[in-house]
Amino acid sequence: MIEGAPLRDDAADAPAQIVRLLTASHRTVAVAESLTGGRVIAALVDVPGASAVVRGGVVAYATPLKQSLLGVDAALLAERGPVDAEVARQMAMGARRAATVDGSRADIGLATTGVAGPDPQGDAPVGRVFIAVVDDTGEDVRELTLSGDREAIRASATSAVLALLRERLSASS
Repeated sequence: MIEGAPLRDDAADAPAQIVRLLTASHRTVAVAESLTGGRVIAALVDVPGASAVVRGGVVAYATPLKQSLLGVDAALLAERGPVDAEVARQMAMGARRAATVDGSRADIGLATTGVAGPDPQGDAPVGRVFIAVVDDTGEDVRELTLSGDREAIRASATSAVLALLRERLSASS
């Protein structure tokens, strides 16, 4: 744990905790979002000092953009659709690549993909969400089953991916 920066459990403080942890470890992050539509990157850049550690984000809301902007395998998208664990993993990897600066990609990639509603997408029901965190030490992809209306699902997905990143950063500090 970083001295002077205790971790709290509340989700509202997660972005500030993440920025502190990234700053202390001299690491950077990039985000690929679908259903969250920019909420994850917005939460991070709302924190003063985020510019030192947040490289940027890609909102690939349309399925073809997941392939063209983030490098998600086109055959995978055609076979499984955009709401899939492997798609989330590849999106996070693509975010790291897309945020390359001076030949160095972002240290960590985050991704969100899923169905916020009001209608299912293909075989994926409303509330099925995949989040991913990928870095050089490994990857963590999780499937979530969220409930509520569109707003609640999007907010929960944002909180979940930030909590997952905070958890990984805390474990390595």
